[in-house]
Amino acid sequence: MQQPKNLNRLLRALSRQGLDVSYSNKVYSISLNSSLHEHWQDASATRELNSSLHEHWQDASATTAEVLLPEDFPVEAKALKQLANLANVRHPQGGCVCRACATPDFHPGDSGVAIGSVVETAGMVIPAATGSDINCGMRLHVADLSIEQFLSQRDRFVELLKGDYFFGTRDVSMTAKTARAMFQHGIPGWLDGMLDKATGSAANSDFEQLATECGRTFLGGSMNGDVKWAPEELVPNDGLVRDGGLATIGGGNHFVEIQVVEEVVDKATAYTWGVRSGQIAFMIHSGSRNVGKYIGGMWRDRACQAWPKTLKHPESRLFPLSVATNPELVSSYLQAEATAANYGFINRLLLAELLRLRLRQVFGDVEAPLVYDVPHNITLAEGAGWVARKGACPAHSGQPVIVPGSMGAPSYLLVGKGNDRFLRSASHGAGRARSRFDMSRKGVDKTDSTLGLIGVDCITLREERRIEEAPAAYKPIQPVIDVQVEAQIVGAVAKMKPVLTFKA
Repeated sequence: MQQPKNLNRLLRALSRQGLDVSYSNKVYSISLNSSLHEHWQDASATRELNSSLHEHWQDASATTAEVLLPEDFPVEAKALKQLANLANVRHPQGGCVCRACATPDFHPGDSGVAIGSVVETAGMVIPAATGSDINCGMRLHVADLSIEQFLSQRDRFVELLKGDYFFGTRDVSMTAKTARAMFQHGIPGWLDGMLDKATGSAANSDFEQLATECGRTFLGGSMNGDVKWAPEELVPNDGLVRDGGLATIGGGNHFVEIQVVEEVVDKATAYTWGVRSGQIAFMIHSGSRNVGKYIGGMWRDRACQAWPKTLKHPESRLFPLSVATNPELVSSYLQAEATAANYGFINRLLLAELLRLRLRQVFGDVEAPLVYDVPHNITLAEGAGWVARKGACPAHSGQPVIVPGSMGAPSYLLVGKGNDRFLRSASHGAGRARSRFDMSRKGVDKTDSTLGLIGVDCITLREERRIEEAPAAYKPIQPVIDVQVEAQIVGAVAKMKPVLTFKA
């Protein structure tokens, strides 16, 4: 097996930065040098651990994370250090990381956790491991329209959706009762409320279709939330709720994209999922918006405040919540995260529904069924305790997996293989190659040819967004897909090429 160029020099350089790294068959194994492991002073707290947790605790300092990377991809020391720090998180009063890994779109994160990180914990949860973009995820629909049919009405369709997405012509109002049900129960709660009293644009929706599509949404689009964690202004006791953040794309790498199914690889699976070559597809990448920021920020602070007062703060600033000492905080955090996740499911549903309603307005009776909706920023009960994914898609056996390219590169529909070595997780994209700052700084060549924007149809009101998210900012998608197929993480089902992309 060919090794990366200058591998030994790279490993020595990483060692000088406090990392023990080895390489085998496209997988980097990484841990903190023993001298950098956290050492706790409160021995009495450690003695209180039950035997099961104590076993995990003893193993925690030796946790080694694995990163699957294509051979020619850069190895980013900052991201590796962030992953090693995450793998080393443990609570002195009970709880540890059992396993950690990262997907091939692995790159540094702004909040101390690398994008693409996946971590399994026992006896504790780590709010920062999911972060604030709770239930950011992907949603994919297909429609029986040819590319020629779509392009014949492209301008009218785009103008209508620009109004909905950019100029506030959308109406996603709901009753206070429906809003409360949405936070509590996600899509089923919102549907029940809308069936009781439909309001806004969604009053024209096919509710029977939406109810059926819950079965094509991860967890049915419903988690165990509680309205008490929602922002107060979004859950009044009565009247109508008009939430300016709902059915919005968001910044950064979030998007709504029209695509065409260019190639079907696994015809049997694609047929089962209703996907055929030549169809128009639309893919949505968004999350829980300000609700996620509100809840994620709240719980990062609470986790810090709950840290034992007699102990120094961990250098990583990643604070876990221990089941042994604060079970009520753990359950409350998971409930709060679920509340934001429910909102995220509805945000993607409404973004898609606005688009589907405009499709029907322009092209007539178009069904445009849902293929799947899946999160990639979420904490779920799996394995020894919980698995937290930060920019990584669940890839359980037989489950649809959606991996987008840049707005100038293909996206992929895949099927999960349930690979336990990589914690049943796949990438959620190709990963950034250049930061937004680097893309936008003065003196950088911003010509369309250099940025990879020739032939790219980007619909946005912000020129800086077009530049920051240009194809040149991202790593190539094909090696990311190929290395995961080879590792039996996923299997390829279909390939979609971009037609036009909405960027907020």
